[in-house]
Amino acid sequence: MTTTLRPTRVDFGRRTLRWRRLGLRVRFDVRTILVSAALGAAAIAVALLSLVTGDYEMSLGEAIGAIGDPDAGFAYTVVNEFRMPRILAALLFGAALGAGGAIFQSITRNPLASPDIIGMSAGSHTGALVVLTWIGGSFQQVALGSVIGGLGTAALVYVLAYSRGVQGYRMIVAGIAVAAMLTSLNTWLLLRAEHDTAVMASVWNIGTLNGTSWSQVRGSALTIGVLLALAGVMARGMRQLELGDEAARAHGVRVEPVRVALILVAVGLTATVTAVAGPIAFVALAAPQIGIRLARSAGMSLLPAATTGALLLCSADFVAQHVLPEQMPVGIVTVVLGGVFLVWLLIHETRSRA
Repeated sequence: MTTTLRPTRVDFGRRTLRWRRLGLRVRFDVRTILVSAALGAAAIAVALLSLVTGDYEMSLGEAIGAIGDPDAGFAYTVVNEFRMPRILAALLFGAALGAGGAIFQSITRNPLASPDIIGMSAGSHTGALVVLTWIGGSFQQVALGSVIGGLGTAALVYVLAYSRGVQGYRMIVAGIAVAAMLTSLNTWLLLRAEHDTAVMASVWNIGTLNGTSWSQVRGSALTIGVLLALAGVMARGMRQLELGDEAARAHGVRVEPVRVALILVAVGLTATVTAVAGPIAFVALAAPQIGIRLARSAGMSLLPAATTGALLLCSADFVAQHVLPEQMPVGIVTVVLGGVFLVWLLIHETRSRA
């Protein structure tokens, strides 16, 4: 009997690109970059489809030509006043939710730890509701209330989860408990509010991009842009924390300051979206998990999560506007699709740990 020996396949690791400028050294994973570029291109394709679809249909050339051209007449109004702010908000908010979810899932090392499950979205909602129902403030005041509510909730969850450091499962359990209490408080605030305010807050509570204005997009873009840049700077520390606190300290990472800074950035991203569009559920949960599976990366990566989030929210908003029999808030679509994804994720995690 003759045995044929086959050469053993040698794993040379993943292909990377290195960039060195001004004393900085950055390494890019080629597959991650290609996957992110493909996801970004898909998101832009959906955005262009949304731009030309609606009661007033137009060709892609007419829609692009109408951007910034007042002589285009009604097409200019439709494109610039009605469709562009909403489309840009969907792309921007989806990226923010995807990156925020990736940070929380990285810190806790648990795929279920998204901002809407561990209470951050509920806290931002509470802060905004307090301003809407008790103060009746402007958009800037509602946004500030949303940020304060999110930060206050993050501080409470952090304190409840802290015991010689923050453990992922403790943070999730504490976050679910705080989220349940805040959801009850939000319901009570709506019941105590005046009729018109309660109706407006209820629609906003579902998560909607209807009526998004340029002023909201500009203000959100500046805030989210700064926060995403900070997240990119802290990405290395985030990846080190995934190895565990002891290993991160051995690599020179100041564990608690880095963890707190990452939480602040993630809460800021979530609260900014909540202030404008309300608590849009499940995008922050699904986007990082889809992104990490497509990129096949060993740890959580911000870029695939952000581009997946942009694609998911832009697609969900297109479905909410043009596919369903009646136009609905985008939050309803994300809840339906996200619920299915959550069931799949729970089954997958149970089987993988069995």
